Amino acid sequence: MNVQYVEYGDSASRFTQNVHFSSPSPTWLFRTPFSSGPSVLAEYVWFDGELVSFENANVQFPNPSLHIASGVFEGIRCHNTPRGPAVFRLAEHLELFLDRIRSLGVNDFRYDVDELRDIICRVVQVNRVSEGYIRPALYIESALGLELAANRPVLGVAAWNSEHKKSQKALENGIRMMVSTFTQDQPDVQSTRTMAGESGFDEAILVDPDGYVADASGESLLLVQNNTIYATPLVRFLEGLTRDTVMALAQDAGYSVTEVRISREQLYGSDEVFVCSTAAELLPVREIDFRPIGSGSPGPITRELQTLFAETIKGQNRRSAEWLDYMLLEPVI
Repeated sequence: MNVQYVEYGDSASRFTQNVHFSSPSPTWLFRTPFSSGPSVLAEYVWFDGELVSFENANVQFPNPSLHIASGVFEGIRCHNTPRGPAVFRLAEHLELFLDRIRSLGVNDFRYDVDELRDIICRVVQVNRVSEGYIRPALYIESALGLELAANRPVLGVAAWNSEHKKSQKALENGIRMMVSTFTQDQPDVQSTRTMAGESGFDEAILVDPDGYVADASGESLLLVQNNTIYATPLVRFLEGLTRDTVMALAQDAGYSVTEVRISREQLYGSDEVFVCSTAAELLPVREIDFRPIGSGSPGPITRELQTLFAETIKGQNRRSAEWLDYMLLEPVI
């Protein structure tokens, strides 16, 4: 693997060694979807084997991934800790990324977990990311336009500083949700989030083909009843590393956690409901289908789990040592 080394520091003028651009590299401003915070900065992207400026990380228009949806991506978060930036459960995220690539039928992808980790570390460092989002993605480039024959897998990795896409208000007060008419296995399931927004809600809840509650359009869903935490059964669409984390932290705190099929009526009558994912982390739900959940505000167990999760990703929980990967730049042998 050919890795270019980059000299980095506090000044952008030091980003010079072995990084070459055809024109001066501008600072690109963009927002994370649904972000309530300020615009964020990204300057460099790992693209097809090298670090390039954001403006030069271009994808040809006639390619199979854009037109036939033959691509793979993974969402990963980086957090600022007393030891510097650390990525949460990075190896497991990368294993999922590689599993999806293999499922796509790509057998000549040349990176393993360790090499991907090194690339992510360098992208985090060169963009000076401390609290942000990381997006590795694979797309297919074909010498024959849209044909899948003569194809070549291309890796891109972007990282940028960004507060969570959830607002502080949602974190503190909880979100409003609606149960969607879409089932979990329908191909246009992501349109449910748009429908929820147009209906005045923050997010949508999906049901399975039998009518039981499945999960949200992009998050896992859990509820609390009589001090027991219930999780919907894990499905193939949502592996749920954050879900797994929250369930482990709940068990560490002495709560019983059970996987069970949940009806809509059970959801309405629960003491607490919350959703979790890499991007959202852990958000309370205060209302579903115009019905208040519990007292209509985040409950004590949800609050406790929010605190435990925040401590973990900041390196302050006993679980932090096994789940955090500190972004220390190391040479590749």
